[in-house]
Amino acid sequence: ETVYASRPEDVRNTGVMGELKTTVRLDFSALTAEGNYFIVAGGSKSSVVRISAEAYDGAADFVLNYMRQQRCGWNPFMRDSCHVKDGYIRYHPTKEGQWIDVRGGWHDASDCLQYTTTSANAIYQMMFAYQSNPEAFSDNHLADGTPGRNGIPDIIDEIYWGLKWLDKMNPEPGEMYNQIADDRDHVGMRVPSDDQADYGWGKGEYRPVWFCSGEPQQRGKRGDKNKTTGVASTAGKFASDFAFGSEILKPFYPEFAEKIGAKAQAAYDAGVAKPGVCQTASVVSPYIYEEDNWVDDMELAAYEMFRRTGDKKYRTEA
Repeated sequence: ETVYASRPEDVRNTGVMGELKTTVRLDFSALTAEGNYFIVAGGSKSSVVRISAEAYDGAADFVLNYMRQQRCGWNPFMRDSCHVKDGYIRYHPTKEGQWIDVRGGWHDASDCLQYTTTSANAIYQMMFAYQSNPEAFSDNHLADGTPGRNGIPDIIDEIYWGLKWLDKMNPEPGEMYNQIADDRDHVGMRVPSDDQADYGWGKGEYRPVWFCSGEPQQRGKRGDKNKTTGVASTAGKFASDFAFGSEILKPFYPEFAEKIGAKAQAAYDAGVAKPGVCQTASVVSPYIYEEDNWVDDMELAAYEMFRRTGDKKYRTEA
């Protein structure tokens, strides 16, 4: 049965949107009775619209499915290991070609690359979401991402997974890595455990780990360079995540929380010492993450250092 019919003031033309030549916004906010509804307009019928105070229940946990699906090293979605040989160091002045254990973290998208730039941002967003509304998250998965309960909110499990990887990507003071692998990865769709990418050591074998040198690195196959000018954009991300993460994880993993909290200062100092952006690298195609702002990262890092230490100098620097 019809429960609501729009009035002229409920219909607002909203013009061009993307490839749509015209759009219209229908406002049915006056309908507040809980239930399942559909909209009929001009002979077209919408999918079901749910009106309920609980309409968004579970939404916070739902988006964590994507994070678990993208896990690298051990993937709970595939229930299989992948990229367990990561990786060989590139662009480090004294460690070129050495192996470093950077297993873990998440794949970037439907490819298998991994970036500090994107992963550190995802970690911070999850921590901020949990801090803002911890009651929104439930416990339906174990720390390895498989179904079960371990007494820890699933978002904390995912934050911990990411911070363990970030800890590996910053093994020593001033030694930070910006990415694993590069666009040689783009050789077709496949599951991560059957990676066909070859970085010179055979298909599915070792992958390069790019050091934050603070100097321009490779961009594409024509000999071009990216526009890296320093390390602060990456160092700031390490510092803010380590400082904030030490607070978020303390009730659950106190020893690890203390470890990364102690690392925050050195990461912050590295950003102060080498201001500038740290762009990602590519080998085949010219497209990269062209980050061109570092002050926002260091501002956030200074804010988190102020919250961690109470030292007002960080607030001033922020």
